Amino acid sequence: MLRAEKVGVVDGLKDRFARMSSAVFVDFRGMTVEEVSKLRDTFREQGVEYKVVKNTLVKQALAEHAWVSGLDDALTGMTGVAWSYEDPSAAAKVVKAFAKGNEKLQIKAGLIEGQVLDASAVENQLANMPGKDEMRAQLLAFLLQPAQTLVRLLNTPATDLVRLLNTPAQNALGVLEAKKRQAES
Repeated sequence: MLRAEKVGVVDGLKDRFARMSSAVFVDFRGMTVEEVSKLRDTFREQGVEYKVVKNTLVKQALAEHAWVSGLDDALTGMTGVAWSYEDPSAAAKVVKAFAKGNEKLQIKAGLIEGQVLDASAVENQLANMPGKDEMRAQLLAFLLQPAQTLVRLLNTPATDLVRLLNTPAQNALGVLEAKKRQAES
């Protein structure tokens, strides 16, 4: 690769790392072309960008950050990087799900908001975080809860009144039916 090409790749990597909400570093050694293509398709469906990169270029792109030294162990061997831009857990969820069916795919490390995560943290914490849609649903449920409680409280007196009015009528019907049975016997 020519020096100008390397500079362009490093600039592209800097841009991706600047825009990301999280990144997952993976080792795909031993995977077939078909398996890697399927992984790329899954990433694409989830809005995750995936690229195989040279470790030295990633180090150059992240050189200005103090936490880059935490990635030294991850940036060895074959490295693929999956960047999530909107949903921080999207890349980790895809990798975790894909790794269940393919033991060749290994998580090396993760990166979220300048914090380096080891492989187990990516798999057990980042991949288990609620996604963007799940968070929206939780927020909506939280916002609707006071209104639902208010409606329930406003309906309680009316419901109690209907039950109160209905109770003597049911008792009267019960007494009439009992007298009718007595008369028939």
